[in-house]
Amino acid sequence: MTPIFKTIKPLILASGSPRRQDFLTSLGLDFQVICRAVDETPFELESPDGYVTRLALAKAEAVAHEHPGAVVIGADTSVVLHKEILGKPRDERHHLSMLQQLRGCCHVVVTAFAVVEEGKKQVEVVRSQVTFYNFSDEVLQAYVASGDGSDKAGGYGVQSAGAFLVRDIQGSYSNVIGLPMPEIVQVLLDLGAIAPGCTS
Repeated sequence: MTPIFKTIKPLILASGSPRRQDFLTSLGLDFQVICRAVDETPFELESPDGYVTRLALAKAEAVAHEHPGAVVIGADTSVVLHKEILGKPRDERHHLSMLQQLRGCCHVVVTAFAVVEEGKKQVEVVRSQVTFYNFSDEVLQAYVASGDGSDKAGGYGVQSAGAFLVRDIQGSYSNVIGLPMPEIVQVLLDLGAIAPGCTS
């Protein structure tokens, strides 16, 4: 398959997320994955948008500082229910409780991405609304036992088995997975970091 885009500048993804890596790979981009640990503890009274923005920028800047000349992408995604940030499940009991809160309800998935190059930075926040089906405790427990959502914000993955939990998505599907693709592609094009792979 002919790549959709070609990489013009050195590109680094400051995320260990396989989903984010798959998105960039599917576009035909050449990139490195380099991650640096950052403290993900929310500040007191910090808004969801402020939280994901701060972390996305911190992840990108931590790597960009070590790799001058590269375009570095950082991202962070949170599931938000009634203004409360739902992180990753601590254990199976917490996982089930989280899904019980989400079932039959609408929640918001907020992703911030930061692109940093030579001290220049651009940050965007994208929000999508997700509605869950109202499944029974038995169904939710079976999902928890599968382990599918144990490492994901909100305790589910729409790109895998957790898709059956979701009744509706308003907004960007890729944003729910963890990287809003239309927005990130446009920023990379504007920076001259990527270009269409085949033009007539």
